[in-house]
Amino acid sequence: MGLSVSIITFNEEKNLGRTLESIKNIADEIIIVDSGSTDKTKEIALGYGAKIYDQKWLGYGGQRNLAIEKSTNKWILNIDADEEISLELNKKIEEIITEKIPSLDVYEINFSSVCFGKELKHGGWSGSYHIRLFKKEAGRFNLNMVHEKFETSKVVGKLKEKILHHSYINLEDYFIKFNRYTTEGALEYYKKNKKTSLFQIVLNPLYKFIRMYFLRLGFLDGIEGFLIAVVSSLYTMVKYFKLREIYRNSAYIDKKITE
Repeated sequence: MGLSVSIITFNEEKNLGRTLESIKNIADEIIIVDSGSTDKTKEIALGYGAKIYDQKWLGYGGQRNLAIEKSTNKWILNIDADEEISLELNKKIEEIITEKIPSLDVYEINFSSVCFGKELKHGGWSGSYHIRLFKKEAGRFNLNMVHEKFETSKVVGKLKEKILHHSYINLEDYFIKFNRYTTEGALEYYKKNKKTSLFQIVLNPLYKFIRMYFLRLGFLDGIEGFLIAVVSSLYTMVKYFKLREIYRNSAYIDKKITE
């Protein structure tokens, strides 16, 4: 049967070794699609025998699909460079691809976020499911720049065993990603003609903090739970303010998008 593990990367030297270590026993092939790393990402990947393909950034959906196309095995595990496969999930995947248990063609997997060194169990940061294990011909990701989703007509199974998503190593790491993600999110909204308003810039972030910290019990995660609720609400505010700026400079932005 065989399993290809497909990963997209950009300057992931702090994370990639942990990720590859977690899948080395089940991966028959490791496919890396890199969008211009300048650190030791490629060196680390080569140390695990990965096949590396250079590709200018296409957006998350486009990059993931290219990694799928480059894969040669029947089964694909599509993960990010900051995701770690738990021992329990490792065993379950092996059972599925070797047909030790009856299987479907597509599986969504339980995600648990690790932020600032702590696994967050509340606040909406854990217990979500995303499609990451599938047969190569079962579907593809849509072409969204961010928040891409796997599209399939197949029945989707559910695996409760965890992927640990090491979302942010520390606060510095958070804000490095913060600027990129808020810009990409704002551009995605602009392409879809989504508008911004005072409510979205001021009240929406406030509601997000209340929902994460109080309604979804983020306070039970201690200081990390408080911090992630604060910066997540700030993320929402900045994304919508950037969207407002894009509309103010739409002629310049339209030119950049079409280049």
